[in-house]
Amino acid sequence: MSVTQTDQLPHSDRQRVRVWLRLLKVTKIVESVVRENLRAEFDTTLPRFDVLAALYRFQDGLKMSELSTALRVSNGNVTGIIERLVTDGMVLRVPVEGDKRATLVRLTKKGHDEFSKMAEAHARWVNEVLADLTPEECEQVIGILDVVGHSHKQTAEVSDHD
Repeated sequence: MSVTQTDQLPHSDRQRVRVWLRLLKVTKIVESVVRENLRAEFDTTLPRFDVLAALYRFQDGLKMSELSTALRVSNGNVTGIIERLVTDGMVLRVPVEGDKRATLVRLTKKGHDEFSKMAEAHARWVNEVLADLTPEECEQVIGILDVVGHSHKQTAEVSDHD
């Protein structure tokens, strides 16, 4: 929708488009900071961080298909990352008992320890970017975004791991 097309919308609809554009802008800012800091401080990537985060949440490990689903990406996207994490000693592959085709992946102690450091730094970076928000404003934003997240019809298709 072009700018001239949005001019035709009612004010409330234009406001919602503005909200969407602001959400995108802020998301890109935070993501850019996180990506750059992961690269600079840990010599890693955001997709690799995301894989480690999912495995950190599921201490018993995940099948590759479950990991792909949790990350909302294809198995192919995850396979290459897992290969490198195994080579780096951060992830372990374990055969699934009773299913010769399935493999469970989980963090090694090294992976757990490294991710813990990354997660701490990640929280610090996000806090630095959003430092101008008061705790009350954070609660307001969370509440507003929860309304959108819970009211949209596609919400059922997206699992909430917050």
